[in-house]
Amino acid sequence: MPDSNRMFLDMFSDPDRIAAYAEGPPRFTPGLEAVHRMTGILLAERTPADAHVLVLGAGGGLELRALAAAEPEWRFTGVDPAGPMLELARNALGADASRAELVEGYIDDAPPGPFDAATCLLTLHFLDRAERLRTLQEMRRRMKPSAPLVVVHSSFPQDEPARTRWLERYAAYAVASGADAAQTEQARAAVSASLALLTPDDDEDCLRAAGFSDVELFYAAFTWRGWVATA
Repeated sequence: MPDSNRMFLDMFSDPDRIAAYAEGPPRFTPGLEAVHRMTGILLAERTPADAHVLVLGAGGGLELRALAAAEPEWRFTGVDPAGPMLELARNALGADASRAELVEGYIDDAPPGPFDAATCLLTLHFLDRAERLRTLQEMRRRMKPSAPLVVVHSSFPQDEPARTRWLERYAAYAVASGADAAQTEQARAAVSASLALLTPDDDEDCLRAAGFSDVELFYAAFTWRGWVATA
């Protein structure tokens, strides 16, 4: 993660924020439970019943828990730079924790695989374009040929005034979903100032430049987009 985003890594190491983490993503990401369900369906289309899935940005464990519940024979390798968030993921998995290897670090710390499928949810927007492309390339290198990848992250128009308008909608949705208004404004300002946000077209270009094919949009909600692609 670039130094400019160190504040976000620090945030994911804060005990108070970690304790309340499970409440956060659903308030800021429309239909997150459905995103997890769709992710499982898209991966299952082209993976064996005993698939081994790479989950990059696994801290918190929300998608790990959902995928483990949907597919009882899948195994997981979850990677995240925040150790406390990985502990939260382990707790979220409960009885399914034995099916997941959790690795503290970045994509370079992930085992070589090859994996039957991969996901990267609510994570790639922390990386600038060059590091995002490199991360996608390293994910693809660890995947079996024709394995599916699902990515979901912040991606919306970056020209003004559209950029500001969409960030205001992002914040308004969170407040309407029960998030604290002052904290939401802090989050909106941090996203606006610190994240290397791309447009949906740029994000699709990154996926193709990393070697993925059959790039398909499956989710779009306010500032969020999700794609499924083939290694």
